[in-house]
Amino acid sequence: MSVEVPMTVPEGLRPLVEAVSVLRAEDPAAGERPPLVHLPDPGTSLIFRTTCAGHSDLLVIGPRTRASYHVGKDLPFCLRLRLRPGATRPLLGVPVSEVVDRVVRLGDLWGASCDPLTAALRHADGDHGLVLRHLEAALPARLSTDGARRELVQAAVRALRGRTGARREPLPALARHLAVSERHLRGLFADAVGLSPKRYERIERVRSALALGRADGRWADLATATGYYDQSHMTAEFRTLMGVTPAAFFQGRLPALQPC
Repeated sequence: MSVEVPMTVPEGLRPLVEAVSVLRAEDPAAGERPPLVHLPDPGTSLIFRTTCAGHSDLLVIGPRTRASYHVGKDLPFCLRLRLRPGATRPLLGVPVSEVVDRVVRLGDLWGASCDPLTAALRHADGDHGLVLRHLEAALPARLSTDGARRELVQAAVRALRGRTGARREPLPALARHLAVSERHLRGLFADAVGLSPKRYERIERVRSALALGRADGRWADLATATGYYDQSHMTAEFRTLMGVTPAAFFQGRLPALQPC
């Protein structure tokens, strides 16, 4: 699998970006290339990568509602910026719901205005610091001045993340806590996050099970720790989003790999 090595988020990108990482492939054993596993992820990322063939891409990776499993490949350079939920919509210029389960070139969303940035990144020649400086110079200008909306989105996301590991509070109660209508909250999530609040929470809960994952077979304990009703509920949700049961995943018995 690929591993993410965290980097410090430059100060100028902090209103837009919550994490920066370099993606590196783990050293394969006996010359075998490890599988590339894309986990379900409610967030949106901006990735700049260079392939072995020398091609460079500036890509938007939208929220992923299910895991996918691919044949591993070598990427000499791959830098990921995980975008803040409240900043994603103004940065992309389209509702985030339009990029769910998709990989889109940023240039397809921005048009010709993306060309200078893409060219500058291409000529950075794999220098992480220089790539980040180019992004820091270009991206903040896209951020809207509607700070209240960004704060509302981020407050809603924090509330849902904070409920992972506990029994769910009804959505109307969350909306009241945020002083908005339930309808407004649903629309806000579709536009700014790309998912319904319920689907967002389902993905976060499975991700918490992955983070706490265990190979000792004590699935009932894992279900309790991550806020599922019981073990069968966790197993069903895990299979739906991951394509395999928890036991199969943690034992490395993955679905058939697909070309990336």
